[in-house]
Amino acid sequence: MGKKNIFLILLVIGTAFWGISFSVTKLSISNHAPQLFLFYRFIGATLVLTVVFRKKMKQLNYKSVLSGALLAIPLMLGIGLQTLGIKLTSASQAAFLAGTTVVIVPLLKMALYKKVPHLKIWIAAGLSLIGLFIISVKNGFSINAGDLFTIGGAIGFAYYLIRVEAESARVDIVATIVPMFATCALLTFAAVIWSTEESLLPADNTFWLGVIFCSLFSTAYMYSVSNMAQKYISAERVAVIYLLEPIFGALAAAYLIGEIMTWQLLIGGLFIFAGMGVSEFRLKAFSNVFGKVAKPVTPHLNKP
Repeated sequence: MGKKNIFLILLVIGTAFWGISFSVTKLSISNHAPQLFLFYRFIGATLVLTVVFRKKMKQLNYKSVLSGALLAIPLMLGIGLQTLGIKLTSASQAAFLAGTTVVIVPLLKMALYKKVPHLKIWIAAGLSLIGLFIISVKNGFSINAGDLFTIGGAIGFAYYLIRVEAESARVDIVATIVPMFATCALLTFAAVIWSTEESLLPADNTFWLGVIFCSLFSTAYMYSVSNMAQKYISAERVAVIYLLEPIFGALAAAYLIGEIMTWQLLIGGLFIFAGMGVSEFRLKAFSNVFGKVAKPVTPHLNKP
């Protein structure tokens, strides 16, 4: 089995961890500030990965530390907004909205690299927007703030995936992982000091169990596997694997915290899922009819 297939399997397992983490996070932060939870999540991941990659730690240099620190910024934006969104909306709904990353990645590449995506990407984006409208717009045509935060997190995470793909061509991406999470820990610690007055050591077992799960599985494991996988798999392909995240997330929400799957969520989720699928759907007609007009998004990521 080649490395690409091994990483595909590892990513699917990690996607299950991510889906479950929506419910775990919602339970953990129900009575606590999201930034405090994120601080311990990143500290835990940093400590674990320092041990796992101890050989790489001996090879740290200015380039890998700087690269990791810069990657931490969009990662913090993505995870921070997503965590705040989970606090303000349902875990299952957040999981579906976060899945729009798969459509956002090629659209962001278009904006950054001036390459027009295939028609199928526009169709996928349209379907996803319909799904977002069905899920997010409630009575009185008001959009839940949690939904907006979650969508903002999806944009941040999409940019993070694009940057990881670019950095993988420039530096040893494994060497950037510990500096990246250490930077995230420092940023969230600053946020905790600045914005919350609650105890830094909550006496809440649910909080700490959530920290342990998210530190080990949905952070240390998943982001390490994801970063290493992008040596062999493009950002678009990695994002498509995350199609499974909303499914795992919805099932975990129903089982762990008893969330009810409404028809609005199911129908909206179906549109989003269809959009995600279309974005990866290979049809010769698209290439034959639109290949000369809309070329695939293939930025020169090997350039510094």
